Amino acid sequence: MSQLTLTKIRFRDGLWEGRIAGTGASGSMPVIEVRHLDRPVPDVALEESETADEWSLTIPIPTEAIADGVQSFVIYDLTADTKIGDFTLICGELTGDDLRVEVELLRAELDMLKRAFRRHCVETQ
Repeated sequence: MSQLTLTKIRFRDGLWEGRIAGTGASGSMPVIEVRHLDRPVPDVALEESETADEWSLTIPIPTEAIADGVQSFVIYDLTADTKIGDFTLICGELTGDDLRVEVELLRAELDMLKRAFRRHCVETQ
């Protein structure tokens, strides 16, 4: 069972940086995947920290993700097949009660559930 926590450090120069702490499902460095529009984000870097059971996570924002609207990024621990965090970019006109962020996060969760269900169906055949 994964006991990972994700903490945002900063977002600047097109790089989202965070820290992952805890023990992964395998007891070693976690396998992390970041998805945007249900596609993996390339060049995600996870490096060991000086502290035990901590890793530095760096996510370069793809240029195609910098556009009008809401862009959601979901961070998964692939070893435990769980979501450990997310972040959202909003560009263009903003309204006070904008639900687009919540809809994007729900869409990302639904995509994760669909993948898990398809994998379950394949494994039980």
